[in-house]
Amino acid sequence: MSIGDSTRINTNIAALNSLNALKSINRILEKSQLRLATGSRINEVADDPAGYVISTRLNARSRGLSVALDNVGTAKNVLAIAEGGLLNISDILITMKEKITQAASDTLGSAERNAIKTELNQLTAEIDNIVNETTFNNNSLISGDYTGKSFQTGEGVDNSFTISITLQGTTTTGFSAAELNVDSANVSNNVFSASSAAIALGKIDSAIELVSDALQQIGAWSSRLTIKESTLSIAIVNTEATRSRISDADLAKEQLEATRALILQQTSTAQLAQSNITPQNILALFV
Repeated sequence: MSIGDSTRINTNIAALNSLNALKSINRILEKSQLRLATGSRINEVADDPAGYVISTRLNARSRGLSVALDNVGTAKNVLAIAEGGLLNISDILITMKEKITQAASDTLGSAERNAIKTELNQLTAEIDNIVNETTFNNNSLISGDYTGKSFQTGEGVDNSFTISITLQGTTTTGFSAAELNVDSANVSNNVFSASSAAIALGKIDSAIELVSDALQQIGAWSSRLTIKESTLSIAIVNTEATRSRISDADLAKEQLEATRALILQQTSTAQLAQSNITPQNILALFV
């Protein structure tokens, strides 16, 4: 910094130095006040180019993780709806087992067997109704068509989760009465003799086992998605914490900096005024 000579008045070096100092202090004060107003340490790329790039990437990751967390919740909702439908089918199959077990005894007459047949037909019809009504966003969940459905459960390209709700261990895929082999041809029409009812009872037992296997698979998926939920929640918090340390302003520090700058602004202004007056002292030489 140049030091002025008070005997030279054509150029007031001291005033220029004070003016430069005042401008510098004003810039510091403006930056601190802006950070206090916005809460952000980086208000333009020039504030910290590297920090801006890093914080932008972290923000994109955090927002992607947040959407992925919503996707996991949606996937769990889908599984919960499918599980509810299958639980109802399981309850119906157990009721059908009770009726078939009754029919497997030679103590029943034709009237009783006709009543059991009628009830079984209604139960199988209800199974088909449940299959048709168990939907999510107009997509049937347990008809065998809900296969290969992918859910984005992370912010990366490969972070996906695939679900296929199908009947396992058979040549069919859905949970209708016919596909479970519990329709009228396999069950209700066979209640008129104890031996035929025993065969139908085996069909019911197989159907109960198949539905139980599907429920077990859905439960395993739900458990895994719950773990994903926890993992994503922790990742979001950690990512936001990292981004915050880079891009958010430390308000206590900025307030101290602003207070310091305000004091320096006042002293710089006072010195600028003083520097402007100093050249007038040379007039004493002309008295």
